[in-house]
Amino acid sequence: MQVKPIYSAEIYEKIITASEDKKADIFRYELMQPFEKKWDCYHVPIKAKTPGGYDVVMASEMLGILPPRLMDCSWKDAVESLRDPRLWDACQHSLERSLKAFSDKGIAIIVEEYLYTILLANPDSIYTKLSDGYTGDGGIPGYIFAIMLPNAFTMKRLPAALAHEANHNVRFQHIKWSNDITLAEMMIVEGLAENFAVSLYGEENLGPWVSKLDREELEEYVKPIIKEGLNVQGLDNITAYLYGDDIARQQGYSPVGLPYCAGYACGYYMIKHYLEKTGEDICRATIKPAQEILSVIDDFWSE
Repeated sequence: MQVKPIYSAEIYEKIITASEDKKADIFRYELMQPFEKKWDCYHVPIKAKTPGGYDVVMASEMLGILPPRLMDCSWKDAVESLRDPRLWDACQHSLERSLKAFSDKGIAIIVEEYLYTILLANPDSIYTKLSDGYTGDGGIPGYIFAIMLPNAFTMKRLPAALAHEANHNVRFQHIKWSNDITLAEMMIVEGLAENFAVSLYGEENLGPWVSKLDREELEEYVKPIIKEGLNVQGLDNITAYLYGDDIARQQGYSPVGLPYCAGYACGYYMIKHYLEKTGEDICRATIKPAQEILSVIDDFWSE
């Protein structure tokens, strides 16, 4: 098993100093092309066949990643932060520690090579604003993005966020992804990932996608709405439940009356309830089918 970084600082420095017509291609071919197989899973080409067409530049921007066209000298300090070897060491340790946690439990790590990088977040993106400046992407086994605005807070939190993404990486080696996934199943995916991150890094590093929702609001307002939508299928329909109305509107989907990442938070407490009720280990729970977990937690909705 190998965990390999794609060091992004030097590439970003090239983008900053490049002419306007070269910035996007440096981003495409030096920073994104190593992740081409990840993008292929989303049917996103490295470069569009026609100028201005859909490709990794546009897709990245939709994820909250800083577009190369916006990179100028004002980003030099942020890029310099990405040169810090302590940041990369912490990220490397997080991913290796996460994968080892599963192998130590006898859980097969099927994918042998893992590629990751740290990307700059777009400060104007709703994802960046709502997630306190950091997030991740790890749904495709073997590939992980950390996305951040570098500062003391985000650099401290990034290892826990990467543990969350590593959990996704392992789950989807054992559980096949389905495009008609239900809200309940997606909440299990996210709840497992955040409980796993907390198991390694403590509740003090609970992500904003959970910590921003007050427990009283969760119980009295959020859970009844979520409960009604548990069988809703497909990312276009579950987005508002999972990410909240603001992000749903940003993506052109209908709101359902929920705050930021309500489904993430509810999923976290749902899985926490499952683990406490059953005594199951978080690593072993990670590779269980969703229905097996759902079948024993009906009482979560009546707490």
